[in-house]
Amino acid sequence: MSDRRGGASSGGGVRGDLKQRVKTGRGRTLSQKRWLERQLNDPYVARAKREGYRSRAAYKLIEIDERYKLLRAGQRVVDLGAAPGGWSQVAARTVGPTGRVVGIDLLEIEPMAGVEFITLDFLDPAAPAQLTALLGGPADLVLSDMAANATGHKKTDHLRIIGLAETAAVFAREILGPGGAYLAKVFQGGTEGALLTDLKRDFTTVRHVKPAASRADSSELYVLATGYRGIASRAPAPEDD
Repeated sequence: MSDRRGGASSGGGVRGDLKQRVKTGRGRTLSQKRWLERQLNDPYVARAKREGYRSRAAYKLIEIDERYKLLRAGQRVVDLGAAPGGWSQVAARTVGPTGRVVGIDLLEIEPMAGVEFITLDFLDPAAPAQLTALLGGPADLVLSDMAANATGHKKTDHLRIIGLAETAAVFAREILGPGGAYLAKVFQGGTEGALLTDLKRDFTTVRHVKPAASRADSSELYVLATGYRGIASRAPAPEDD
């Protein structure tokens, strides 16, 4: 499905005529007006409401999973920065009652069948052991759709989200079992090269993914690392002479 939100269509511009517009009044800033217009005219937002998903982001994971078959019945899955729970919801529907999904966030999340949500900072030194205990063993998949709060400065925002992906990757290595996978949001911009190089040391395959549900005008990408080898398999660093 394309991510078109307005403009002329092959049907003679009908789609553009139906586009909902929001007035700037009622204390809204211009950026808030644009965000609200985008939400009102986003087909994935409407689809999420119809199909009972907590966020449009659910379709990003659905599309990635359809292509790369990440989710399977009985898996143990961790969803970092899980609020409001869209990715956890998709994972729970696939892993089923024999699997386990744990979503963590600094915010409290409304309960959901098939998912255990906990309020936790994944940077807490005790977090890996706590998550492994809740899962009942090593994770098969670590998900991260986290994004740092935007500053409005493109370069700064890019560096912040790459930093999140890097720290989440460190965490993932601590809780993943052999053969596990890691999926995280990044942005295009070049500096994610260091992250990819680092992941290639410990995963057999590392690739960029751009699901159709990612907005066409966004530089958002996902990095997908599969086939976790385990830290024990990493070659030791050379000793100084």
